[in-house]
Parts: sequence; C-alpha cells; structure tokens
Amino acid sequence: MPRWLPRAMVLALALVACFQLGSWAFHQLTGLLINVLIAFFLALAVEPAVSWMAARGLRRGFATFIVFMSVVIASAGFVTLMGSMLAGQIVDMVEDFPDYLDKVISWINQTFHTDLSRVEVQDSLVHSDWLQKYVQNSASGVLDVSAQVLGGLFQLLTILLFSFYFAADGPRLRRALCSVLPPAKQTEVLRAWEIAVDKTGGYLYSRGLMALISGVAHYILLQTLDVPYAPVLAVWVGLVSQFIPTIGTYLAGALPMLIAFTVDPWYALWVLIFVVIYQQFENYVLQPKLTAKSVDIHPAVAFGSVIAGTALLGAVGALVAIPAVATLQAFLGAYVKRYDVTDDPRVHGHRRRVGPPLLARVRRALRGPNDPDAAAEAETRPGADGRP
Repeated sequence: MPRWLPRAMVLALALVACFQLGSWAFHQLTGLLINVLIAFFLALAVEPAVSWMAARGLRRGFATFIVFMSVVIASAGFVTLMGSMLAGQIVDMVEDFPDYLDKVISWINQTFHTDLSRVEVQDSLVHSDWLQKYVQNSASGVLDVSAQVLGGLFQLLTILLFSFYFAADGPRLRRALCSVLPPAKQTEVLRAWEIAVDKTGGYLYSRGLMALISGVAHYILLQTLDVPYAPVLAVWVGLVSQFIPTIGTYLAGALPMLIAFTVDPWYALWVLIFVVIYQQFENYVLQPKLTAKSVDIHPAVAFGSVIAGTALLGAVGALVAIPAVATLQAFLGAYVKRYDVTDDPRVHGHRRRVGPPLLARVRRALRGPNDPDAAAEAETRPGADGRP
C-alpha cells in the first residue's frame, strides 16, 4: 500500500464528514437564516428614516426605537380594528343567517320547482357526518393552532430584535465588514449597501404611498355605498393589495365584496367593478410614476422575480424578491458596457415589407392563377420583370 493512501482516505472521510455536518447544520438553521434575511431587509427599509433622525441630533439607538415603536403601534391598531370588525360582522351574519337561508331556499323553490324548507335544511346540516367530523377535527386541532400562534409570535419577536440591531448598529456592522476587505473591495461593498438601502426603502415607501391612495379611493366608494366598517376595509384593501405580491389584489377585494354583499348584492358587483378598474389605473398610470426612480425594473422581470422568490423561499422570497432584483440590477448596471442604438425603423417596431401585403396575396389566391386581373396586377408589381 502506498504511503499516501491512508492519509488520503482519512482526508476524504474528514471532508465527507464536514460536508454532512454542514448540510445538517444548514437544514437545522434554515428557519433562523430566513428570519435574519427578513430582518436585514426590514433594517434596510427603515435605514433612511433612522439616518434622517440621527442626522438631526438623536442617538441612533433611540431613533431606531422610535421608528420600530411607530410600526408596532400602527400594526397593533390595525389588527385590533380588523379583529373587532370581523367579530362584529360574524355576529351580524350569524344573526341574519336564517333570513339569508330563507331567501336562498325560496329562490331555489321558485327556480327548480322544489319543496324545500329551512327546518329540513338545518337538520340535514346539523346531523351530517361531514359537520361532525369537522367539529371533531377542529377540537383536536386547537392545541396545534395555539402552538403555531406562539411559534409565530416568537418568530416575529426574533425578526424585530435582529432588524433593530441591524438598523441601530448599521455603521458598526459596515465597519466590521469592511475591516476584513481590501480598500478596493470596501468601496464596492459600501456602494452595494447604499444601493440596497435606496432600493429597499424606496420600494417600501412607494408601496406605502400607493396603499394610502388605494385606501382613500376605496374608502370613498365604500362610504358612498354606505357599507359598514368602511375605514377599516379601506385600510385592509390598501395594505393587502400592495404588500402581498401577485394575489394581494384578489385577497384585498374579496373582503369588501363579502361585506357589501350582506348589505345589497348589487353593491358587491359595484365593488368588484371598481376594484378591477382601479387595478388597471394603478398598474398602467400610478405605479410606473411612483416606482420609476425607486424600483426601475420591467413589470415582467418583477413578476418573474416574485415567482422565483416564492419557489425558493416561499412568502418571504415573494416579499424580498423585487427589492433584491432591483438592487442587483442597479449594482450590475455600472459594469455593463452599453452602446448607442442604431436608428433603424425595426428598433421602434416598424417592420420592412418584403413582397406584397398579406391582404393582396389572399385576394390573388382567391382569384386563381388564370384570372386576368391577377395577371395584370402581377405585371405591374415591382420586381415582376425579374429585376431586383
């Protein structure tokens, strides 16, 4: 046996063991790494506000505390209002459920010539096997739901603590990172950090402004239709439609439509029409103007980045995908060499005509080869004599 073989075998086994240990540790710490990623982007988002307050004499830690307390108080107030609204609305719907059921049953009897009664329908629902199984599963899943709620609160607290430290100790973190890099690399890292702060903060602030405009517009509509809980529903539509990618618009519009349906079914239709029209106005008029400077990426690229982020990290990836792609695009834009575009009509979407138009070719095909008009048209067409 060669002398180097035992040493090589030990080295190979050590590398395999290190790889397995690293893979196990990565899978165990995936949740923590995702929380740190969320906290980092949240710290980047509040960095402009914290820096603005610190530049005016406040200590950075106290400025960070003020910003985070404002966010927490606003979030807690919104959740409290939504909870009270939903609780009151559910109570009203339960109290009015017999009247709704009577209307539905009468419509079914008139339309399909049946003879249903509310008592029979209620008895069949109460004594159904599906309802009994659902109640049993719900009762057994109370502990699981409680554990998930506690885990979610702990995860939220972890994210807030990490983001607080990232924002409060941002300059110290940058100095620690630059201390292990050569001067040329330090400049690039600081430039990337600055771009990330601008893009992330600009993305969230522009989304907040669009949420405000959307909330005001939907509040006017709901107040005009005399839909209950119009202020809370307007805040719901504004926040959900802007901060939940892709499906946020549909989730945001579903709740006001449901509440409006309890008042008048036609009101639900009016809410649906307004949501669709406002969404088109936002996509093609409002959003390009507000995000042109903060997040200057193509809508198709934004949509693809959201899908890719969802596939990689789930809901977290969907939230951080757009600012991350905008940061990467802005950072790499300085290293991509660009040239002047030639003044060719095809650049502007104008195609060069080669041969007769399509309509003329269809007409000649319908006339046939022996038609005298087709032959005369072929003789007068440019290039019919064989010359280019």
